[in-house]
Amino acid sequence: MKLKVATRGSRLALIQVGIVATELGKLDPSASLETMVVQTVGDLNRDRPIVELDQKGIFTRAVDDLVLRGEADFSIHSMKDLPIELPLGLVITAVPERASPYEALVSVKHGCLDDLPIGAIVGTSSPRRTAQLKHIRDDLKVRLIRGNVDTRLRKLEEGQYDALILAEAGLMRLNKADSIKEHLSLNDFTPPAGQGALAIVSRGDDSETKKILEAITHLPSIAAVEAERSFMEIMGGGCGAPIGVMVQLAGKMSLYASILSPDGRLRFQYRKSGEASDPKVFGKSAAQEALELGASRIIEKWG
Repeated sequence: MKLKVATRGSRLALIQVGIVATELGKLDPSASLETMVVQTVGDLNRDRPIVELDQKGIFTRAVDDLVLRGEADFSIHSMKDLPIELPLGLVITAVPERASPYEALVSVKHGCLDDLPIGAIVGTSSPRRTAQLKHIRDDLKVRLIRGNVDTRLRKLEEGQYDALILAEAGLMRLNKADSIKEHLSLNDFTPPAGQGALAIVSRGDDSETKKILEAITHLPSIAAVEAERSFMEIMGGGCGAPIGVMVQLAGKMSLYASILSPDGRLRFQYRKSGEASDPKVFGKSAAQEALELGASRIIEKWG
């Protein structure tokens, strides 16, 4: 069995292809993947803040176009990069077991966030991380950083930044776990929907490919991701919004969310537990409740 997979070309993206290949190989030792590498808008515009690119799917659309045109059987993405609304004709077909959804602090000279001196420079390209950081440490300087994980770590080592905030999952997949100085708390650095999970996307009408890929889905992972993405569907704002949401399953579903003003001065936090029978309904009802309880007053300030 041979399938064509579309992906970005970073080392992390190719490692993620390897993860999927391994999972498929467990089910069918003859399975193999032909990798088709694509440069996305986000890859080609690395000197500008992501929010200024002002379009959906900056890291995914060019990759998914190959699937839509039938040149690739499926694509692989970091779930957090995937827009809530997929291009017409595409579906999330599978979600392997999720890695850590948490955020991590990386630094050469400092052991934790509290150790950073006043005026220390922290690199991120995320409006959510910027707002979260300003909420608890408004004495720090936040400076834009773009590029893949390896590029960002190089810039840190060169002394351009005192610390970075990165996804723990990406560092672990790159065998860079030893660079993590602090595992940041869920309370202060609630991750974005889908962080740590992989999204395997195929054409909705390609039943043969879907059947193959669905077999590697990890049910608790896809349930959590569906709830998180449904929450974001109601909240709005896209990947540039200062919202974090994470769902955990332990019998019941537990959702934790943080909604902040862009400057980090205001923060609304919300928790909800409930049955896991319908993750999408759970996520949407949680969002509606959060809006009614006060999240809407902060969202109004996004402008």
